[in-house]
Amino acid sequence: MQMNATYTSLVAVGDSFTEGMSDRLPDGSYRGWADLLAARMAAQTPGFRYANLAVRGKLIGQIVAEQVDVAVAMRPDVITLVGGLNDTLRPKCDMGRVRGLLEEAVERLAPACERLVLMRSPGRQGPVLERFRPRMEELFACVDDLAARHGALVVDLYGAPSLGDPRMWDVDRLHLTAEGHRRVAEAVWQALGHEAQDAEWRTPMPASDPLGWAARRAADARFAREYLLPWIGRRLTGRSSGDGLPAKRPDLLPYEIREAPKR
Repeated sequence: MQMNATYTSLVAVGDSFTEGMSDRLPDGSYRGWADLLAARMAAQTPGFRYANLAVRGKLIGQIVAEQVDVAVAMRPDVITLVGGLNDTLRPKCDMGRVRGLLEEAVERLAPACERLVLMRSPGRQGPVLERFRPRMEELFACVDDLAARHGALVVDLYGAPSLGDPRMWDVDRLHLTAEGHRRVAEAVWQALGHEAQDAEWRTPMPASDPLGWAARRAADARFAREYLLPWIGRRLTGRSSGDGLPAKRPDLLPYEIREAPKR
């Protein structure tokens, strides 16, 4: 990979991970790794353009139907695609269909950009990861195969123990904290051939004293009440957290840096 590569545009495609949940800004909006990456790229390339088509809750079929053609029409230098993980978390999941849709997305996106970036998504350590690990690893094997066939980059976040640390995850246990998103931005930045700004993104967080039994039970109760039960309710009624929401940044426009990129 060429070091200090220069790219003039970026389009991010995906779901809540790429939208930036739960890296919340003071105004209530979400930032996330893709915004942080765009800020870094804009800082070194005047006129840099950025679009983020991601919408929380989207399944891979919805990403293909709603985002892929839009991204292709923009013809950016870089496209990032992360999708399919929401499918693997559903009680019923046709992995053959997921693989086929992901392949369709890659086949359409790869010729439309100079560099297509795929990811092996991070997974929070715990019982949920263990339950769905076989599906996730089947998805990631598909990602690796497609990257090899289409010349795409793969950023291996799943293989970084630092991002599995529960402290890197918000209280909903599904989305990364601001620190987690910062590390993902660094990982993609380096994969694109840029000089490291933080060479230690894979380094685990310092050890801390474990929570006591009462604190763990309180956290579990809050998680169930505020996140797990609403999630189950949406599944039972066929709804999604992203229903009716527009793309985060639907147009490929010059990116205005509102703050210095975090190191």
